[in-house]
Amino acid sequence: MALRTIIPLILLIFVPISIAAEQLHWGETAVFVTSALAIVPLSIWLTTATEKIAVVTGPSFGGLINAVFSNATELIIALTALRAGLVDIVEASITGSIIGALLLLLGLGLFTGGLRYKEQEFKPILARVNGSSMTLAAVAIALPTLVINTSRIVDASSIRNLSLITAGALIVVYGLTLLFSLKTHSFLYDIGISEEPILEPGADVPDKGMRRLLLWLGVLLASTSAIAVESELFVGVVEQETSRLGLTPLFTGVILLPLISDVAGYVLVVRLAMKNQMDLAVATVTGDSLLIALFVAPILVFMGQAMGQPIDLNFNTFEVIALAITVIVSNLILSGGRSNWLDGAFLLATYFLLGVAFYYHPIY
Repeated sequence: MALRTIIPLILLIFVPISIAAEQLHWGETAVFVTSALAIVPLSIWLTTATEKIAVVTGPSFGGLINAVFSNATELIIALTALRAGLVDIVEASITGSIIGALLLLLGLGLFTGGLRYKEQEFKPILARVNGSSMTLAAVAIALPTLVINTSRIVDASSIRNLSLITAGALIVVYGLTLLFSLKTHSFLYDIGISEEPILEPGADVPDKGMRRLLLWLGVLLASTSAIAVESELFVGVVEQETSRLGLTPLFTGVILLPLISDVAGYVLVVRLAMKNQMDLAVATVTGDSLLIALFVAPILVFMGQAMGQPIDLNFNTFEVIALAITVIVSNLILSGGRSNWLDGAFLLATYFLLGVAFYYHPIY
């Protein structure tokens, strides 16, 4: 059995341990640590199940499954935190997830891959398309903050309406990117290599293929349900524990939550980079950030209104500046279609410096 399978299996022991810690009142610190550790393997299994289902069902339906579930862990944790009233943390996690994907996730991939290969190549046209989409998403996300800060809008209904309109526009753009990547220009995204048999629409389904599909559907359902349970435990103590550690809601949302919820992404991108599958690694990173900006963020805005926990897109000004820095730096690194370990080091250094700045930021 491969090491990448053994470790997530071993870490699953923290699922019952975290539940026991909460039920037996071992203390908030024990619940915080064990639930965070439990989320890690569950997110890995959820990502693995999503990939396997996408491979078996083919590019069209599989691409849609990937689009919906690839950031399911972040969305589940954010919705749980939103329901608990942790609006500041959830709002910060939107920009934090994008920053983490484009700097930390991409940086780790370029750095580790660059240590093994002197220079790595990827499709520059794909990087440009995704970079343009990410720039548009960043502008749309930053726009409400800029409008509010430059016009001194203080009316809550105006801020809410502006955020809802922006969220609706982002959802439309996301639908267009899906149409582009899965239908009209799918040849640009034909970069995955799979040994799994693909089930063609309308074709007879082999017993083995159907069993495999049902198995991974079961894993997807089980891991999603378990993440929902662990998110409840984690969110229930995160505010108290981070406050005790001296961490602000801004730092918790921008840095801590994305680190915990996207471990599966780090593992996947590093593995792809070490295999020199840079087209797939870059597509994974940019797709991850686009999904957060164009789908997760609008969903949180709409769900916040429905839950009675309104969340708007009026971010802290420094968050907008950090987001702009992130998009500019990552686009510059990816624009040439080539990378080395130093490019990865630049991205990691940028992430570290922004993390330090968020730690010392006095807001909230």
